[in-house]
Amino acid sequence: MQPLEAITQNPYIFYPLILWDLVLRGLALWKSAQKNQKYWFVALLVVNSVGILPLIYLVVEKIKNRKKV
Repeated sequence: MQPLEAITQNPYIFYPLILWDLVLRGLALWKSAQKNQKYWFVALLVVNSVGILPLIYLVVEKIKNRKKV
């Protein structure tokens, strides 16, 4: 059994990963749309990274906002 196959067949791993990705992607898409960041919005919408790209976006934006204050 391949590692990816094991993850997709185990609902205790698969469903939390889907939920994690959905929540992070939703937050990142919301923030990028509010800031009119079209390239980030498209990248977040198209790239499926199990929450990694949205997490990177949210962290980068938080750091940028801290520097402005």
